[in-house]
Amino acid sequence: QVQLVESGGGLVQAGGSLRLSCAASGLTFTTYAMGWFRQAPGKEREFVAAISVRGSYSDYADSVKGRFTISRDNARNTMYLQMSSLKPEDTAVYYCAAKRDYVRRYGYDYWGQGTQVTVSS
Repeated sequence: QVQLVESGGGLVQAGGSLRLSCAASGLTFTTYAMGWFRQAPGKEREFVAAISVRGSYSDYADSVKGRFTISRDNARNTMYLQMSSLKPEDTAVYYCAAKRDYVRRYGYDYWGQGTQVTVSS
């Protein structure tokens, strides 16, 4: 079965950095676009970033553009989210997701269990 496992979350001070990882198994990684989403307490889940199958195209929410970088290593079946200049409003559970073929901000087929990111002021 498909498994997406996030790691790398934690507590960090405002202005700091974290790198999230998402290890995928049970699917042909090179046929899936990958994305990161987040959900803060009391809010709906929102799109953060996505990357194409080969990693040549990426898309970012305006709120993270210029601070977050999405990447993938197809040889390791792993996706990453490098987060810099973190703000308290970035506090959320971060989820990775997989979607067949094309990069979109919706319509993902598989989801991970999430990893908590907490940014203190």
